[in-house]
Amino acid sequence: MAAIERVDVSVFEVPTPAPESDGTLTWDATTVVVVEPYAGGERGLGFSYATGAWARLIEDVLADAVRGRDAMDVPGAWEAMVRAIRNLGRPGIASMAIAALDIALWDLKGRLVGLPVCALLGQVHAEVPVYGSGGFTSYDLDQLAEQLSGWVEHQGVSRVKIKVGESWGSRPERDLMRARLARRVIGDGVELFVDANGGYTTKQAVRMAEAYRELGVTWFEEPVSSDHLASLAEIRAHCALDVAAGEYGYDLFYFQAMCQAGAVDCLQADVSRCAGITEWLRVASVAAAHGLQISAHCAPSLHIHPACAVPNLAHLEYFADHVRLDPMLFDGVLEPHDGMLRPDITRPGLGLELKRADAEGFRVQ
Repeated sequence: MAAIERVDVSVFEVPTPAPESDGTLTWDATTVVVVEPYAGGERGLGFSYATGAWARLIEDVLADAVRGRDAMDVPGAWEAMVRAIRNLGRPGIASMAIAALDIALWDLKGRLVGLPVCALLGQVHAEVPVYGSGGFTSYDLDQLAEQLSGWVEHQGVSRVKIKVGESWGSRPERDLMRARLARRVIGDGVELFVDANGGYTTKQAVRMAEAYRELGVTWFEEPVSSDHLASLAEIRAHCALDVAAGEYGYDLFYFQAMCQAGAVDCLQADVSRCAGITEWLRVASVAAAHGLQISAHCAPSLHIHPACAVPNLAHLEYFADHVRLDPMLFDGVLEPHDGMLRPDITRPGLGLELKRADAEGFRVQ
C-alpha cells in the first residue's frame, strides 16, 4: 500500500492580454489552483480554474480526508472527500476543490504504476476531436477573424464556437453580425457553434435560433441559464439546432435531472467543476443511459485522458484562455493536429509537470 502522505496546494493568477467578455460576464485574469499529493515517492498533479478561496478548503478539510488512504483507491478517496464536505454544500467551490484533488490522485496513481491515466481508465479512443472556442464578445472584428482562421487554417479544426448573447442579449444585431462574419471567415465546410452563456430570454432564444440556423449554425449552447431546465427543453423543442448545456453541473443528480427534462441534445460536463475525473466518468454514463453524447467543457489538458475513456464522447472544447495559459504553467501541454487531440501515452499520469520557476511569477498563494 502506498499511503497518501501529504497534499500541497498553490495558487497562481495569470492575467488575460486584455479584458475578455462573453454574454454575461467580463474577466481580466484566470486563477489556477494546483494540488500535489504525495505517496510512494511520487508526486501527483491536479488543478482547476476557479478561485484561491478554495485552496484553504483543500488544506483544512480535503487533505485530512485523504491523508493515510491507499493512493491506489482513488474512488475511495473521492467518496471520503464528498462525505467530508457534507455540511459545506456539494455544488460550487466544494465540488471544484474536490475536482482538483481527485484529478491529482488519478495522476498520482498513474505515476505510481507507470501508466497514462487513459490506460488506467480503459482507453477507447486513440484521439478525440476538438472545437476551437473563444470568439469573445469583447473582440473586435479583426481579432475574431484572426482567431477563427487560425484554428481552421493552421490546426485543421473543423468546428469553431463564438460567444453571443452580448450584454445579456441586448445586442442581437451585433450577435448576428459577428456570426455572419464567422461564417465568411471559416467557409461552408466548417461547423459553427454559438454560446450565449445564458444571456437570452426563452422566446428570444427561439427567434435567434432560427436566425442562426440560416447561417448554418448547428450548436446552441446555454441559450438561457442552464438552471432553467424547462426553458431549455422548450427551446430545444422549437429549434433545429442542437441545444447543449451542463458546464455548471456539479453533481450526478443535476446531470440526471437535465437529461430527464429533455433539456439538451448533448450533455456538457467540466471535469474541473463536477468533482473530478471520478464523477465525470459517471456523468458520461448518465448521458449514455439517455442516448446522449457528452462534450468535455474547456480544460483540454485535464479532459484529454478521461475523454479518451468514454465511448459516447462528442468532442472536447479547445478553449482559448486555457490553451494560452496552460503552457505558461505546465510542461507536456498538447496541441491538436488535423483537428484532433491525442494523449501522450509515453508519459505516466496526465503527462504534465508544473514549470516551477516559470509559475513563481504568477503565484499569489
